[in-house]
Amino acid sequence: MSIIETRNITKTYVEGDVETNVLRGVSFSVEPGEFVAIMGPSGSGKSTLLHILGFLDHHTGGTYQFKGKTIDDYTSEELSHVRNKSMGFVFQAFNLLARSTVLENVKLPLLYSDEPESRWDELATRAIESVGLSHRINYDVSQLSGGEKQRVAIARALVNNPELIFADEPTGNLDSKSGEAVIEILQHLSEQKGHTIILITHETHTAEHARRIIRIMDGQVASDEPVAHQRKPGDGKLK
Repeated sequence: MSIIETRNITKTYVEGDVETNVLRGVSFSVEPGEFVAIMGPSGSGKSTLLHILGFLDHHTGGTYQFKGKTIDDYTSEELSHVRNKSMGFVFQAFNLLARSTVLENVKLPLLYSDEPESRWDELATRAIESVGLSHRINYDVSQLSGGEKQRVAIARALVNNPELIFADEPTGNLDSKSGEAVIEILQHLSEQKGHTIILITHETHTAEHARRIIRIMDGQVASDEPVAHQRKPGDGKLK
C-alpha cells in the first residue's frame, strides 16, 4: 500500500471576490521508503502541497490518502497524533527555540507523544547522535552554525521515529558544504533506515539527490520521473 496517494488535488484560496487557484489537479503516489523530491519555482504550489500532505492544511477538491485513510477519516485528536508520531518536519528557517539547548529542542515533540517522560532524554540523545551532534548536545542552539541548526531540526523530526519526513527547502539557508551534509543525512535515512522522505526544493542539484523528481508548474504535475543519475554527497559529481 502506498504511504501517500493523491488524486486530482486542488487548492483554492478565496479572499473577497478573488479566487486564487494554487493547485489544479495534482495526482501521484509515494511508496514506503522512497526519497522523492518535489521541485518547482517559487509560486508553483509545492509548499502548499506539502502543507496538505502533512495535514497542516485542507485541500479544496480531490482526494488525499495517507496510509489508506483520508483527512476526513481522522478526528482532530487523531490528526495531531499522526502528525506527531508518523510525520517529521524540517523547515528552511529551522524553527528552533533560540534560548534552549540542543537536547531541549529535540525533546519538544515528545511532550505530545505517548512516550513516558523517563525515556525522553534517551530518545532525544539517540536522535542527536544519529545526526552527528553529540558533542553539541548541551549547547544553546544560538551557539550553532546554520548547518548544525538544521541537523538539530532533523534530529527533532526523527525523535518519534516517524515513517515519513517532510523537508521543505532544508538547504535554502545553508552554504554548499553544510547543505551537502544535510542532504547526506536525508539520503542515509531513506536508504539505510527506511524512512520515506519528501524533499521540497527549487534547486536541480539538490533534487537530484532523491530517487525521483516530481516537477510542479502552475499548480500541476509537469513531470514525474526517476532520477537517472542520482547525486551522492561528498564527491561533487554524479554516480
